[in-house]
Amino acid sequence: MSFEVQHLSPPGMRRNPAFTNVVTVSGPHKRVIIGALDPVDENGALVGAGDLAAQTEQIFMNLEIALAAAGARLEDVVIWRIWVVAGQALEPAAGVFMRVWNRRPDPPANSIVYVPALAYPGSLVALEAEAIVAA
Repeated sequence: MSFEVQHLSPPGMRRNPAFTNVVTVSGPHKRVIIGALDPVDENGALVGAGDLAAQTEQIFMNLEIALAAAGARLEDVVIWRIWVVAGQALEPAAGVFMRVWNRRPDPPANSIVYVPALAYPGSLVALEAEAIVAA
């Protein structure tokens, strides 16, 4: 089975190397939904207390584990939703993303929302993702 993923940054919209404005998927596929990931290790312990970059690193490690369990890779993510505790500068997290994403083309669409707090005590960031793979 084949499917097509299109990453669109149409004229008239801002272009940014960190995200794609519109992602479409057509044809037979499997949708992988990953609920909000916390910056915790496999034992549930917070990683990087007070350190947004360290927490973002842990979230990306958790994301890659979750994707692999579903037969997906980072490149298959079409959108992620990111929650950041208000008052945190995005630069440390963005730096981690740019290093992890590296030279892969077509970053996913994204939403970034500042919130007063997150559910897991001490979390500064959480990430939810959706990926599309062949069924």
